[in-house]
Amino acid sequence: MKFIDKAQDPWHMPLGEDGPTPHPVAASHRLLTLEQWHAVRATWPASLPTGVAVPNDADIEQLEPDLPRLQLVALQFPKWVDGRAYSQAHLLRERFGYTGEVRATGEVLVDMLPLMQRTGFDTAVLRGDQSREAAERALAFFPGHYQGDVREPRPWFARPAGEEREFVQTGAAI
Repeated sequence: MKFIDKAQDPWHMPLGEDGPTPHPVAASHRLLTLEQWHAVRATWPASLPTGVAVPNDADIEQLEPDLPRLQLVALQFPKWVDGRAYSQAHLLRERFGYTGEVRATGEVLVDMLPLMQRTGFDTAVLRGDQSREAAERALAFFPGHYQGDVREPRPWFARPAGEEREFVQTGAAI
């Protein structure tokens, strides 16, 4: 998983004086709100790298026809105890076959990262009080999982013998 530094992130939301503009100007690496995207998608140039920020209470199926045009889908965790974005990420990867970047934003805590990775997130913007070093340790804590996930859909018992032995040798509890 990659961790995004906001200061060096090429993706930017088009903002006016009062917040997001209702009709953003087309430019490369725009991160649009879902409402902005719906307002401009018919006229938005297909050649521009574009991302959409999706609230966790939105129906992710709304984006299915647009996914080939989107390079980034940013899913929001408004509170760390609200896990609906995990389901959205899983649906993007498993049901819709989305191969672009899925980013976690909002209240992203280190403890959440292993499940984020298993459900399809590639990148995360950590909450300001979270350390990148702790995040990397959290991702390395469990060397494998018995159940399948979006990265390895086969459960442990269905993997080839070489993979099973590697999993056992890493010290994972089975």
